[in-house]
Amino acid sequence: MKRIKNLFPTKVFKYFSFFYRFLGASVFIALAASMMVAVLDGVGLTMFLPLLKVAGGDESGDLTAEMGDMAMVVDAIASIGIPLTVVSVLVLMFFFFSLKGVAKFFADFYRVVLQQRFANRLRLQNMRLLAEYDYREFSKADSGKIQNTFSGEIERINNAYRYYFSMLQQGIMTVVYVALAYSVNPKFAVIVAVGGVLSNTIFNGIYKRTKIASRQVTAKMHTFQGYLIQSVSSFKFLKATDLITPYRKRIDESIRSVESEQRRIGTMGALATALREPVTIGIVVVAIFIQVEVFGQSLGLIILSLLFFYRGLTSLVSMQSFYNSFLSTSGSIENMEVFIEELKSGQEENGKVVVEGINQHIEVKDLTYSYEDEPVIKHLSFLLKKNETIGIVGESGAGKTTLVNVVCGLLRPQPNMVYVDGVDMNSLDLHSYRAQIGYVTQEAQVFTDTIFNNVSFWAPQTVENEARVQEVLKLAHADTFVNGLPGGLNTVIGINGINLSGGQRQRISIARELYREVDMLVLDEATSALDSQSEKFIQENIESLSGNYTMLVIAHRLSTVRKADKIIFMHADGRYEIDRFDALLHKSATFRDMVALQNMQTA
Repeated sequence: MKRIKNLFPTKVFKYFSFFYRFLGASVFIALAASMMVAVLDGVGLTMFLPLLKVAGGDESGDLTAEMGDMAMVVDAIASIGIPLTVVSVLVLMFFFFSLKGVAKFFADFYRVVLQQRFANRLRLQNMRLLAEYDYREFSKADSGKIQNTFSGEIERINNAYRYYFSMLQQGIMTVVYVALAYSVNPKFAVIVAVGGVLSNTIFNGIYKRTKIASRQVTAKMHTFQGYLIQSVSSFKFLKATDLITPYRKRIDESIRSVESEQRRIGTMGALATALREPVTIGIVVVAIFIQVEVFGQSLGLIILSLLFFYRGLTSLVSMQSFYNSFLSTSGSIENMEVFIEELKSGQEENGKVVVEGINQHIEVKDLTYSYEDEPVIKHLSFLLKKNETIGIVGESGAGKTTLVNVVCGLLRPQPNMVYVDGVDMNSLDLHSYRAQIGYVTQEAQVFTDTIFNNVSFWAPQTVENEARVQEVLKLAHADTFVNGLPGGLNTVIGINGINLSGGQRQRISIARELYREVDMLVLDEATSALDSQSEKFIQENIESLSGNYTMLVIAHRLSTVRKADKIIFMHADGRYEIDRFDALLHKSATFRDMVALQNMQTA
């Protein structure tokens, strides 16, 4: 009994629910099609029975008597009035194998359709989950794991699906062939079945090693993808300092580590394939020997059973081979299940109050926010009125970006701490709220595409939309340099906007937010990485947009927010001061020191 369980390990079927989750009842249609292929093949092979009867001139019925349950085939042919001749039997054989071909085409075609459907539904679900993933959870996630799970792991799981259902298909065919063989010659069937069960022990060691290597490949691919992402994002720095050479060696080690595990999987797969036919023939040889030498069975009567069993054993060993191939990718399924659960458990909470616009003000009341029980913001209160500009300045680590992330709805505050037009932020539909917010960061977010697509975010390139893009480029003081480019709006800006200067990228980012017709603009240290000329342009942007948009500006350079309606000056110990620039300069010694230091640096 234990060996029978080993032949069809119970743990194999736990993966079935994973595939069923994405495909539903379609998987049973695929399996039914596989069963039909085996049945039609078996019926076609049984045509050898009447063929043997006719060719052997069995008038006495001795052969029919020894055919067991399969004698019904001869009786069925006679009952429908088909004369038992060589020609009629051959025609019937051709007919059933033709039907098998049609069923085989449908089964294989449907399997490919389901394979693509499975991969697409898996990608779509993961993208939906990622889009709703809580920002704070995302900030703690492994970027390499996310990248690898969305790319390489999807492909490996797609292969796992193919191997898994090929394994089930071969398993179904094995059962059908064994049943047919048993109906012809029960003794022979039992002998071969025992041999098939025993053969499974040969493959058990291969299965275990393959599964371990599969898990290692997944883990090491996460690491490799993480290195790859960082090498692209930090390419300029690594290249300029030649740190790319030692960093490349680190990636090389990661690649070799993955290669080593993949070689182990390949070795196990090659071994399983190499053993397939010798094991099959070995079982058949032993079974024939026992039947002929021990039981004195006529070799002629073994032929049909042998045909069924050769098919069955071939299916059995193919099933074992597909199982091993499946195990080589099963680590990806385990990783995907964990990844999906992480995304599900980290979904952000969303309210139901739809925000049509920021019509009055955003009010922050006694806001306290902590990371790992360490307060970053303590008892902060202020009112940001519609079309008012507030500057946020302070020391590094004082919580400036945290404050902006809370106001933007990226970090969830405690109830009754942040209100939008009098509604608690936790009650808001965050999608509609964030649609009112334009966000420009220190590292401008641009995409490897044309300027038009970067600004319009892939809106149709109509005359009206081009005019709108030109309008917002002018508001962002970007129209002059864009129109001076050889391709104009259709200029491709390269990876991360590498073909543009820092100031140009920032202005493109601002233009995109203006194109969206947002109510509030957030500039998170948008000028801190720019040269003086670029900073001047962005400064002109801020001043020209003030009064037309509600603006929240984090500034490293105090000159950026000098004309703000008020400034929140945040201290590293949690204290804060709020007032206009000149008033803070007058009453805060720390603020005066900061201004004096920046003036000294500028001089």
